Amino acid sequence: MVLSGDGRLIELMRHEDLIPLGTRIRTRLQTESASRDELAELLQHALAKAGNAALMTAELMDTLIDHSAGNYRLLMTMGSELLAYGMAHEVEQLDEKFFLEVFQMKRQNPPAKKRRRA
Repeated sequence: MVLSGDGRLIELMRHEDLIPLGTRIRTRLQTESASRDELAELLQHALAKAGNAALMTAELMDTLIDHSAGNYRLLMTMGSELLAYGMAHEVEQLDEKFFLEVFQMKRQNPPAKKRRRA
């Protein structure tokens, strides 16, 4: 089992009710924010392994890296959303224009909040 989270997860495991669970964790790996170079290397590797290293323009890759805040998961999630958008619109190469389209749509149409039952 793998648990992942930020520094709050470590603090949460110190809560009285969770101490038994925390003591069963054998290995802990606390990572720091990734550098621009590390994020760029991951993105280039992922695109090459997917079979199209030129799928994203250099400018789009820079934009994704800037907006990922040093977080690998966020970088790959945004990239995945762009890929899905590109596939749906049969785009040959993704650029910054698509970034703006995808992520501006999300801002304009935020997900509806779930209502709690009374």
